Parts: sequence; C-alpha cells; structure tokens
Amino acid sequence: MTFGAQQQTVNSGPPKRSRARRIVPLGVAVWAVLEIWLLTLVAGQAGGLTVLALLAGGVLVGSYVIKRAGRRAWQRLTQSLQTPGAPAPSAEGGGNALTMLGGLLLMVPGMISDVAGLLCLFPPSRALLRRTLGRRLQRPGTLGDAFQQAQQAARVNHPGGKVVQGEVVRDEPPAPRRDDPQLPR
Repeated sequence: MTFGAQQQTVNSGPPKRSRARRIVPLGVAVWAVLEIWLLTLVAGQAGGLTVLALLAGGVLVGSYVIKRAGRRAWQRLTQSLQTPGAPAPSAEGGGNALTMLGGLLLMVPGMISDVAGLLCLFPPSRALLRRTLGRRLQRPGTLGDAFQQAQQAARVNHPGGKVVQGEVVRDEPPAPRRDDPQLPR
C-alpha cells in the first residue's frame, strides 16, 4: 500500500450476472404462465367451481401434510433430547424436507405444483428424488461444496455420531462466590 498514489479502478459496466440469475426469473415466469393456462383449461372443461374446489383442497391437504411433518420432526427432536446417547430414530422415509416441500407445493395454487407436490409425498418417487438430489449435492460446485463441508464438519464435531456423556473437569480453582462469609467486605 502506498500513500499519496491514487489507484484508479476500471469499471467496464455493470457486473455480469450468473447464468442461474438470468434463467431462474424466466423459469418462474414460464411456470406461472403454464399454471394459469392449465387452470383455464380445467375450468373450461370442468367448470370454475371445480377449479376452486381443487385449489381449496390443495391448500387444506398441503397444510395438513406440513403440520403432520412438523409434528413428527418435533417428536423426533424431543425424543433425541430426552435420550442423548441413543441414536436418532429414523423413519422409513428419512427426513421431512421433501414431505414439507410436497405440502408447500400442494398449497401453491396450480396443477403443475400439485403434481410436483404429490411426487414429493409418495414414497417411491420421494426415494428417487432423494437419491437424485443426494447425487447432485455430492457434485463439485457451489452448493455441492457447501453440502460436503457441512457433512465433514458434522463428522469432525461428532465422530461416529456418538456423544459421550460426562462432566468437564478444570484444573483451575473455582471463583469465590459473593455471598461467601470469608471474603473481605
């Protein structure tokens, strides 16, 4: 670093946006147009009340699924906190992330999101999605690297996933209490 010399920065325009930041808004717009188009097709064939009933049913079923998955996650958490030495109970479907995502997609108005939500809820398609997402998260890349670092940190902090109960023993004497009668006042 030099004092007195001014550095000039060359600004060649706005910073370049990543490919995902360009494609995601376009994908959301296309998805919304497809959802509206499909809802109008169904409304033309079955009627507006049928579409309204489907949308209301999706919200009700989605909220029930999210509530149930949240309750199951809370029960697992309290059970693991009550018996810290025992391994965490695992359901046959694994975690609740895809179940909650499925419930959320059911609550979003539209037919395509409902189909995607149902795919997240049925066990065979949920297992396929979990394997596919697991493989994608293992790939090198921004999100894959972060996922691998989190897994490695979990292994370092809790090797083997076991926590040994015990107490901390310190070599230094305990600090005197304020209400100790031997302390000078």
